[in-house]
Amino acid sequence: MKSLKATGHQLAEPAFQLTVLGQGAAETLHLVPFHEKLREAALFPLRPVAPAVLQVNVGKMCNQVCRHCHVDAGPDRKEIMPRETMQLCLDALAQTDIPTVDLTGGAPEMNPDFRWLVEQIHALGRHIIVRCNLTIIVANKKYHDLPEFFKAHGVEVVSSLPFYTAGKTDRQRGDGVFEDSIRALKMLNAVGYGQESSGLVLNLVYNPAGAFMPASQAGLEREFKRALLKDHGIVFNSLYAITNIPVSRYLDYLIESGNYAGYMEKLVGAFNPAAAAGVMCRNTISVSWDGYLYDCDFNQMLDLKVASPVRHIRDFDAAALAERAVVVNQHCYGCTAGSGSSCGGTTA
Repeated sequence: MKSLKATGHQLAEPAFQLTVLGQGAAETLHLVPFHEKLREAALFPLRPVAPAVLQVNVGKMCNQVCRHCHVDAGPDRKEIMPRETMQLCLDALAQTDIPTVDLTGGAPEMNPDFRWLVEQIHALGRHIIVRCNLTIIVANKKYHDLPEFFKAHGVEVVSSLPFYTAGKTDRQRGDGVFEDSIRALKMLNAVGYGQESSGLVLNLVYNPAGAFMPASQAGLEREFKRALLKDHGIVFNSLYAITNIPVSRYLDYLIESGNYAGYMEKLVGAFNPAAAAGVMCRNTISVSWDGYLYDCDFNQMLDLKVASPVRHIRDFDAAALAERAVVVNQHCYGCTAGSGSSCGGTTA
């Protein structure tokens, strides 16, 4: 399977995705524009709070090509953050007290300067999250020591596992992914990750395999913990239940399967003002592989840059960015439906 970009698919273009989301939802489906929902909830314009997370996408290259990937990542993606841009991120961090750096991709570990970046962030005394797809750990011998590397730098590992059985996981992420993920989880457990009192945090991410919203996060966590311990002897800390956002390959899936209209209607109907107040774009600044700034990773994939004169990490100015309004569009219904959704799970 290739990325949308590699096949020349029109949904690889952010502008076309925005056209589909805008015209399709507002004109064809007659759904309320998202900003109007915010206005009704007295939340428009949506304003940021003090930044707690600098999320850095270090590249779109990945060893997997998952059906629902909003990044359209894969082995054929060559966009990789250079060390010079990483240094600009470190310079920005040094002038702030942002406590957490969230490294994502693609598979962030495939960036040749990934370990250097982790070491530099660790030296600044910031908490590091790595969004690891698990299979990268067992994909090649050069990655087999990642659990030890993560441990040495106090990295919090957040990993996607669509389900605790092979069938559902492999349908979404590819043949053999579940088996490789289990191997990687056992390697992480072996060095202390997820173990009680170790201080090494291992969190899993669940996102639905179809055109529906996730069930209760607490209930899913209990199911995952029971099944993974019973069947594989695996332990972890928390489970994040994340709603699929209608962007990139998941948007393609919705359209191709005939579920786009129904899914959008579900999201709009489940809009929750409390979830909207807690969205991650309010306390997160997202940096793309080429250094541009966004309110969140989803806006990044739609090329919706921050509404600020400061639009690149080289010009980082926390005070100026604090004056901006968060950029919103129809895809934002995904983060505000039901119990809400963020990179850290539910928001309400």
